[in-house]
Amino acid sequence: MPRTDHRNPNVSGLRPRSKLVHGGIRRSQFDETCEALYQTSGYVYGSAEEAESAFANDGSRHVYSRFRNPTSAMFEDRLAEYEGAEWAYATSSGMAAVHGALLSGLRAGDRIVAPRSLFISCYWIIKELCTRFGMESVFVDGTSLAEWQEALSRPTKAVFVESPSNPGLEVVDLEAVCALAHKAGAVVVADNAFATPVLQRPFEFGADVVIYSATKHIDGQGRCLGGVILAKDRKYGSDVIHPFLRHTGPAISPFNAWLLLKGMETLELRVQAQSAAAFQVAQFLESHPKVAQVLYPLVPSHPQYDLVRKQMSGGGNMLSIFLKGGKSEAFNTLNGLRMVMISNNLGDSKSLITHPATTTHSKLTDEEKAAARIEPGLLRLSVGLEDPQDIIEDLDRALAEA
Repeated sequence: MPRTDHRNPNVSGLRPRSKLVHGGIRRSQFDETCEALYQTSGYVYGSAEEAESAFANDGSRHVYSRFRNPTSAMFEDRLAEYEGAEWAYATSSGMAAVHGALLSGLRAGDRIVAPRSLFISCYWIIKELCTRFGMESVFVDGTSLAEWQEALSRPTKAVFVESPSNPGLEVVDLEAVCALAHKAGAVVVADNAFATPVLQRPFEFGADVVIYSATKHIDGQGRCLGGVILAKDRKYGSDVIHPFLRHTGPAISPFNAWLLLKGMETLELRVQAQSAAAFQVAQFLESHPKVAQVLYPLVPSHPQYDLVRKQMSGGGNMLSIFLKGGKSEAFNTLNGLRMVMISNNLGDSKSLITHPATTTHSKLTDEEKAAARIEPGLLRLSVGLEDPQDIIEDLDRALAEA
């Protein structure tokens, strides 16, 4: 029997890995196997009446690529299928996704609660931008349920979490915090970039909105910028988030959306391989005499190891390495590496390492660095797809020379 619709296949019955390959496909009249790249800003209409109808309908007709584009729509639909979301919108970067997910639902006088341990740009949006527009920003120890309970004992509009956090790898009890947030009337926005949708599903623990810097693992090859916002409820996405994005314009380019769409096909394979390699690297570093502490979610010494096992299916590819010798030893180690590259990016197929205190989090005050444990001896390592033994040997040599 012929296939019911080979141009728009139904993937609802497929397993997750298959959805990463087939989800969201829209084939053109040419029946291509590789998804088409619609590199266009605008669209034409056969008549004035058709144009009028296009702007009056439900958005299924493409009218301008700042609103939606066929290629970005394929990427959005594929990730939504995989994540279990009803609505998705691709943005120009991960921070555009954070900004849009938060500011679209907040007004002057609203209250937002978040952990202190955050990526610096997320911290800046909540601490500086939200307060600039008349909102109250409250920060807590993300690992302390008591502090969450205290902060959420008052009406709150939004809760923002990173779990694991960047770069401290702190893990938030998503189920408990989402329950507290909803009692306070808050929408929970979860940044799942470190865990990826492969290893953690925040919607299953009560999150309302999930965001990604797709620049990281979803692309995973250092080629482009991109972000995505996913909403569990279609109405919240279309009525609250979409108007903000439509008018402020943080749209992804069709070419970047196409790269991310193709990157998704290998997402599970890459993340699982990187996670397995990172576990080996973490085990090696735990016993190294120059390492004061290594934080990796699936190593039993992680302070929230039991919670990790509850809400993550793997440890991911990110490690926090605290060296005994402080900044000088950290710099000497970085300068002694031959294969692992110094870069502030992460989630790449290549192993990347950075010194957060002087790069990604350098603009924090000394007090803010101390609160987030951005110490002089901290290195953040993103494990790539190289042979894990080569990564270990490179680190071992650099540490010995340092």
